[in-house]
Amino acid sequence: MIAFVSGPVAALAPDSAVVEVGGIGIAVQCSPNTLSGLRMGQQTKLATSLVVREDSLTLYGFVDDDERQVFELLQTASGVGPRLAQAMLAVHSPDALRRAVATGDEKALIAVPGIGKKGAQKLLLELKDRLGEPIGVPVVGAPVTQGWRDQLHAALIGLGYATREADEAVTAVAPQAEAAGGTPQVGQLLKAALQTLNRAR
Repeated sequence: MIAFVSGPVAALAPDSAVVEVGGIGIAVQCSPNTLSGLRMGQQTKLATSLVVREDSLTLYGFVDDDERQVFELLQTASGVGPRLAQAMLAVHSPDALRRAVATGDEKALIAVPGIGKKGAQKLLLELKDRLGEPIGVPVVGAPVTQGWRDQLHAALIGLGYATREADEAVTAVAPQAEAAGGTPQVGQLLKAALQTLNRAR
């Protein structure tokens, strides 16, 4: 199994990155959260999980081992494949998922595209003893609140968008960020910004 890839970022797309490893470009599927921290040409190290299917080999990349481990644990639940597991991590951090499962928070899981009320109830039952307790302490007024505009703008520039396009996309998602109650997740905002840019093109 490929545990991680390390090297310069050779290409970025809305849902993937190419990391150059020993002269070979390795395509890695990533969540918006992970992509928002990558920059073209800069060194990166991504924890990875290889998903083997009859007709494909797909490598999924993560910020750290914890995120990778949660990705793999989520797939032990019936009906959860790699795409849904990645969508869950795009909406919630590993600790937020642990907290949701530990407290039986259906609404948190329903917030993930592709999960309905019945699916959320089933997942809460199946994952209860698998994910474990939250590791970190929830931070009130996390530092992301201060610089979400800068982080989002830098992520869009890193994906190859022009400064003007990045400015417009940041403005477009500002209402969504403000509605998040002061703690917007940059990964979710990046997803929304990419949708507005795709519509504009």
